[in-house]
Amino acid sequence: MKNVKGMNLVLTPHRRANGHGDRCHRQHGISLLFALLALVALSLATLALVRSVDTGTMLMGNIGFKQDVTATADQGTRQAIEWLNANAASLNTDAADGQGYYASTTDLVDVTGRQMLNDSTRALVNWDWDDASLKDCSSATDGSFASCSLKPATGTAVSGNSNSTRYIIFRMCAQTGDYASSTNNCAKPVANSSSSATKKGELNYSDPLRFSGTSGPYYRIIVRAKGARDTTSFTETIVHF
Repeated sequence: MKNVKGMNLVLTPHRRANGHGDRCHRQHGISLLFALLALVALSLATLALVRSVDTGTMLMGNIGFKQDVTATADQGTRQAIEWLNANAASLNTDAADGQGYYASTTDLVDVTGRQMLNDSTRALVNWDWDDASLKDCSSATDGSFASCSLKPATGTAVSGNSNSTRYIIFRMCAQTGDYASSTNNCAKPVANSSSSATKKGELNYSDPLRFSGTSGPYYRIIVRAKGARDTTSFTETIVHF
């Protein structure tokens, strides 16, 4: 209070509106926005991690199934070799349907159905020929192949798992009949001779006939193995007797 020429004046302090309270509210709002953005980022990172772990688990599982099926295919190959040994006297002609043996082969056989997709003259293996619920070579597009008449044999079930095998055998000759005939072109081991191996274990490097032996064609064995989750594996083996 001041006395100015007999007048009493009361001075009241005046507060200027500096916007401090509004700035506090704005700062709290921005902090909340950043917190929400951080929460969203963490959520996305967690989701990506879960998906990565899940994908890795599925990948490892698929690899495990693939390895198991491939091991089963080896058993199918053994069974095919046993069939060849048991039927050595009748290998000059095709076997009956369901036995999976053909005494000749051509280059246009597509055993997997995926090797010559653009060649409509290819021949396919009808792996499920005895399944009445499936159309012959149903996995291939109509018109993309010339024939679907090659029928495999069913391998003996392997104990301990539910995997199944089927195999087909091709003698690598141009035609059926005697492979020793001059009119039949067969794939045989290099430098093979039809004479007997009279040299036995003699070490005479000047005489190449020490390695002579009976001639015989190659046999191509293709095995399809199927396992869990419809995992499929194809293996190919070339054998000679």
